[in-house]
Amino acid sequence: MEKMVADVTQFYEKLINNLEKVIIGKNQVLEQVIIGLLCQGHLLIDDVPGVGKTMMAKSLAKSLGCSFNRIQFTPDMLPSDVTGVSIFNQNTREFEFRSGPIMAQIVLADEINRATPKTQSALLESMEERQVTVDGLTHKLPEPFMVLATQNPIEYEGTFPLPEAQLDRFLMKIKIGYPSVKDEITILELQQLRHPIETIDIVVEEKEIISVQDAIKHVYVSDAVKKYIVSLTRATRDHADIYLGVSPRGSLSLFRVSQALAAIKGRDYVLPDDVKILAKNVMGHRMVVQPSARLRNLTSDQIIGEILTQVIVPGGDFGGR
Repeated sequence: MEKMVADVTQFYEKLINNLEKVIIGKNQVLEQVIIGLLCQGHLLIDDVPGVGKTMMAKSLAKSLGCSFNRIQFTPDMLPSDVTGVSIFNQNTREFEFRSGPIMAQIVLADEINRATPKTQSALLESMEERQVTVDGLTHKLPEPFMVLATQNPIEYEGTFPLPEAQLDRFLMKIKIGYPSVKDEITILELQQLRHPIETIDIVVEEKEIISVQDAIKHVYVSDAVKKYIVSLTRATRDHADIYLGVSPRGSLSLFRVSQALAAIKGRDYVLPDDVKILAKNVMGHRMVVQPSARLRNLTSDQIIGEILTQVIVPGGDFGGR
């Protein structure tokens, strides 16, 4: 087990060092992106334009040597524009499948909330089942497969909010945020002659990605930590200011990201602190706040912060030794 954890830590260090050549001063965000990759999950990036969402996805794909597609969502898009379409071949007298942009390993779903619900739903099967079905035929997606979806939290005109069923399929919701003054000056200097993404190389192999994704599943989680995870998610279901609480899928997501965080920190067991660090990223977008609470400007993150202070943190030995 120690070797497996060491492999995960080594994988993480190689990948984050490469990504930091392009994405400046955002170590915590990059850590969350790598955790999403390790957990075979999808990420929703909720942030303003121009902070590096597209570049982060491109840098990740290039560092991994994975295929990359960018889907620019618009209100007039059809589901077939995402999944692909069957076309009749006059020569062979048979239908041929022409794959859509979803058939890539790293997919950037840009401004996902600009597409209609019908088109948004085209992503549901691919994100959960890792396959697409067109004209009754199922086509497997490549491995590894990861969707990084973006949405603009400021501009709501002409957008269609993501339904709860789709939000629940995102492992985490993350924000990049503006860089510091020092980091923004560094960005200007680095891009004066050419973009840093041109200088980064493939640092891990595909088989290595699949290996570390399997390794984190073996990180030990004590009964006390499992109970703590469930206590947090159940607290959202009973909270007076929450209309819809976190689902069991949310509990499993919190369980998995805690394993990944422990592994990249060099541990083969999960601590309650691992759960607390990522609780808002995993749980926030899975909750629906009561209208009365929204009128009081109460956010899901504030409610989760309150729950984290109320739920008793377990103590004792978490290593299982």
